[in-house]
Amino acid sequence: PEAMNRTLQALDEFSEAMRDAGTRRVRAVGTEALRKAVNGRDEFAERVEAQTGLALDIIDGEEEARLSAAGVLAALSPQPEQCLIFDIGGGSTEFILVEAGKVRFHKSYPLGVVRLAEGVGRAELPSAIESILHRFSRDLSAASVSLETGNNLALVGTAGTVTTLAAIDMEMVDYDWRRVNNHQLDRQELDIMYRRLLPLSAEQREEIAGMEKGRGDLIVPGLTIVRMLMEQVGCSRLTVSDFGLLEGVLIDLDRKRSH
Repeated sequence: PEAMNRTLQALDEFSEAMRDAGTRRVRAVGTEALRKAVNGRDEFAERVEAQTGLALDIIDGEEEARLSAAGVLAALSPQPEQCLIFDIGGGSTEFILVEAGKVRFHKSYPLGVVRLAEGVGRAELPSAIESILHRFSRDLSAASVSLETGNNLALVGTAGTVTTLAAIDMEMVDYDWRRVNNHQLDRQELDIMYRRLLPLSAEQREEIAGMEKGRGDLIVPGLTIVRMLMEQVGCSRLTVSDFGLLEGVLIDLDRKRSH
């Protein structure tokens, strides 16, 4: 109930800000947390609408993948023929494979930076990540999907871990999403970054230009996922996108308005 009330309060503030701005078209979407909610997701959606006036659309995993991919790809120029998008969250990591603008595969795995930082020791980190990456490979095979080899596959990262890595790489004092979008990180740079960050305390890491406050204890688990994923799929570089689900929803709204 406490988390629900905090969410309602935040949505109420957003709703008020949109009314003040004269916003005419709104889409509010709920994702994984609400899909899995055991304490009455429909009841929560009803409370949201009653309190804020927002009609909450709880979307399925396929729609979330489609919208996320649309947002991520909108930041990229040129747009790749085949790309593997990965989104490292706190409790899970999402993989979306896009070919010719269409989602071919999407799946979420219980591999997140908060979960790793709180529940896995440094020595066990690689094996915990490896087991999930093996599951991902098996799931791709079961879906009869094959990845392009090496750098013919565009590997695209979104969300806090990779955008922070891009900001560190560019020594950004003030975060600028325009510079982050399309920024490329190669494996060698990430290896150097890993060796630099590993011996430091969380507080020391947060003194580094580009490091987001509060991410000092999460960046090494996140960077470990990135490096191991690059090794598994045979990519020596990745492209960063600051865009994601939010931008995908906006693009979709605009597309529907113009039709």
